[in-house]
Amino acid sequence: MATNKLQNELKKKRPFESPEQEAALNIVRTNDQLQNRFLRLFREYGVTPSQYNILRILRGEGKPMPSLEIGERMIQVVPAMTGLIDRLEKQSLVQRERCLEDRRVIFIVLTEQGEQLLAKLDEPVVELHRALLGHLSKSELAELSRLLEKARQKIQLDGE
Repeated sequence: MATNKLQNELKKKRPFESPEQEAALNIVRTNDQLQNRFLRLFREYGVTPSQYNILRILRGEGKPMPSLEIGERMIQVVPAMTGLIDRLEKQSLVQRERCLEDRRVIFIVLTEQGEQLLAKLDEPVVELHRALLGHLSKSELAELSRLLEKARQKIQLDGE
């Protein structure tokens, strides 16, 4: 049996145990490479991918949000939301505001400086998406998304 591309990349001598293992490792390998490229881009602007995600969520919502709700919308599960928000606040990209009706609730507000940073990042992020995945056709991208969503749906069902 001929070796495949991932097997060669990993210099793996034996074939994968199963097609499921090969697919899972392909996902992990691809994710790692995508994350590394985005990490480099965001580092140039002084934020992490998770911090960028928080800023995008706030801009998309268009109004202050409780940190718990931001956490639920994150692309990656983040155990230390408070620390992320602390660092964003130190950079003046967000600020905290206490809810007047329930003083236990803290809202996170995107600042003007946060808006400006996102505006600077908009085009470089789009360009990086194109550079990394632009060689795939629209139908291939749609199929890739469909398959990843199908895989994730099973994982989410099993986790409940």
